[in-house]
Amino acid sequence: MRTTSEQQDAPAAAPGTELGTRERIVRATARLMQRQGYEGTGIKQISREAGATLGSVYHFFPGGKQELATEAIRHGDREFAEMLRRALESRPDPAEAVLAVAQEVAAELRASDWLDGCPVTATSLGTAAHAPGIRRAAAEAFEGWRSLVRDKLLACGFGAQDAQELAHTVVNTLEGAELTAQIARDEEPLLIAGRHLARLIDSYR
Repeated sequence: MRTTSEQQDAPAAAPGTELGTRERIVRATARLMQRQGYEGTGIKQISREAGATLGSVYHFFPGGKQELATEAIRHGDREFAEMLRRALESRPDPAEAVLAVAQEVAAELRASDWLDGCPVTATSLGTAAHAPGIRRAAAEAFEGWRSLVRDKLLACGFGAQDAQELAHTVVNTLEGAELTAQIARDEEPLLIAGRHLARLIDSYR
């Protein structure tokens, strides 16, 4: 049963037309931590951003900030995985597909005015040592992204070991390039990374 605070926060419109309180809190946490990091984001700010009371935040997330960060990472994981899947499926050739991923990441980063880097890295950086739940969620996110790249390569006839190792290289390279592009406020590091990854993939054929 919801408390009074949760009832007040619940959307008045018909179900499906607005986000529920829990989802608003998760999305607000993900957005804030993506831009400010874990240490730079507080529960009160999350509450204000989500349009929810502190009572609602702790009702849905009794584990506090670490639980919120874990859910924020899972939310960011789902969003990035969907973009990654869409970009990989946009090109039948795996080298062209990986280049398309880099271009899409660059376009989204530029569209955010260089604010929205990797949601998983931004949230988990500096917390993994003392927050095993956050570390596990981040590790699962990276493994899921690698699996998408690996499956694309396997479907295109690459051997299992090559596909696995190339998937690691693709995700690791794009992560580093995204951070560099964000700091430089320039998409070129991502575009260069995409072109070189495409050449690397071609070299395995």
